[in-house]
Amino acid sequence: MPKEVRERQMLDAAVATFGRLGYRAASMDGIAERAGVSKPLLYLYLNSKEELFTACIRREAAALAAAVTGAVDAGESPERQLWGGLLGFFTHTADHPDGWAVLYRQARTTGRPFAAEVDVLREGLVEYVAGLFAAAARDAGCDAALVGREVTALAHALVGAAESLADWAGGAPPASGERPEPKDTAATLMDFAWPGLEALLARARTPGTT
Repeated sequence: MPKEVRERQMLDAAVATFGRLGYRAASMDGIAERAGVSKPLLYLYLNSKEELFTACIRREAAALAAAVTGAVDAGESPERQLWGGLLGFFTHTADHPDGWAVLYRQARTTGRPFAAEVDVLREGLVEYVAGLFAAAARDAGCDAALVGREVTALAHALVGAAESLADWAGGAPPASGERPEPKDTAATLMDFAWPGLEALLARARTPGTT
């Protein structure tokens, strides 16, 4: 089996194990068994449990970031760009619950080296969202200084809210037994975030702009 296929197989098994059992309860024996490989082979590819967990975090973070950016069409209006990014985020987290559990529940609470890896993801998403908002503000003729402050704050708020909603949507089913669809969760946050961005754009327009 090619090396890259074997590595993907082991990472898939590791993400499923860490996501469902947690970092501390997961064992290299269990991961090797789930992957269908020997424990020595698992250690040959990834030298330790810590290194394996870090590799899982980085892979899942890269996949989530790609899902968000890939869902945004640069040629669309700011409103449609925001909708695309939110839908991409919630669709990915719903389709990859173990990966989301690794990022949001396990890595953030297991220790600083792992939490720092997730911080890189969050900072990247905040920077990306702030860039989208700043472009919309520039197109609307807004004051650059005001936009620089408020756009960053709004981007932080949006990313934090998206994380919390994704965790809620992927938790225990409500009394109806049905979890919300990604498009419904995205619509909830869109209804919350877009009026705030519109208010910022209206407030920050420089005199003489429309």
